[in-house]
Amino acid sequence: MSAADLAAHQAADVATDVGGPIAVDQVVPARAAWSAVVSAGQTLRIVDLGGNQAVDCLLYRADDLTERYSAAATVVAQRNIFLVAGSRLLSDEGSPMMTITATSCAYHDTIGGACSRESNTLRYGHHTAHQHACVDNFLDEGGRRGLTKRDLVPNINWFMNVPVGEDGTLGIVDGISAPGLAVELRADMDVLVLLSNCPQINNPCNGFDPTPIRVVVAGPPVTP
Repeated sequence: MSAADLAAHQAADVATDVGGPIAVDQVVPARAAWSAVVSAGQTLRIVDLGGNQAVDCLLYRADDLTERYSAAATVVAQRNIFLVAGSRLLSDEGSPMMTITATSCAYHDTIGGACSRESNTLRYGHHTAHQHACVDNFLDEGGRRGLTKRDLVPNINWFMNVPVGEDGTLGIVDGISAPGLAVELRADMDVLVLLSNCPQINNPCNGFDPTPIRVVVAGPPVTP
């Protein structure tokens, strides 16, 4: 049995309590990208199958890709740099895009950004320049949706632990997630969700061992 099949078997009950008919139920391999349009009113559940796996996320208004998730607007509106149950993810127009309706992981990051080949080289050395990164995933998957590098903005990091010290410095440290923990979001508009199952192996955000995740969308069928 492959790792993906095993992960799917271990989480076979994930979709049973999301609510509504299941439109998508998919295991996303380690290091891979995923995207779909989640319609207004649908629920998106992201499951950390192996534990301690960061999932980078970008959101775009499905019928107007120039409107997209704004980390700044979201942080200012909720007066919290961490995302928790009840957090509303706002666009750069101030419109609610998705709302976190439930999370079994205590909080999620919205300031740590996405890894790239350039940042890997700067932080960890030139020997990492060949390593696939979240920006590569966003460009590859986003390109299928008509997005380019100009459309990439500061992203959400589900399950990632980025504490802020008293002096304002950030740290990427061991995650607070565990196998089977999940986050659920209700779409407040038709939204294109772009995910990168983070391939980073140079810091603890994935426990130095990227693993699969599971994505479930409940409700009417979504655009494939």
